[in-house]
Amino acid sequence: MSYRERVNEDQRLIILRELSRELDYRLNETILTAVLESFGHRVSRDMCRTQLRKLEELGAVQLAQAGSVFVATLTRAGLDHVESRSVIEGVLRPSPEV
Repeated sequence: MSYRERVNEDQRLIILRELSRELDYRLNETILTAVLESFGHRVSRDMCRTQLRKLEELGAVQLAQAGSVFVATLTRAGLDHVESRSVIEGVLRPSPEV
């Protein structure tokens, strides 16, 4: 796995984890971009959208638009990945909680 692939997979896991913490499993791209930055991933809005589209392609999120902003909703498959019940290829596996 290349460095870039590892970074992409880490960003996707961070997005899924953050969505799983929300009561309604939803966040917009502006908040998710800020979350990625807080984890050391300085990304553009376009890069955040790229990661969200990939997660949608993988079945981990559903995307909707509110005006010009993407809103991501975690799917059952995405939650199962975060909770280590299944694995989604292309998303870093969560480390076990000790």
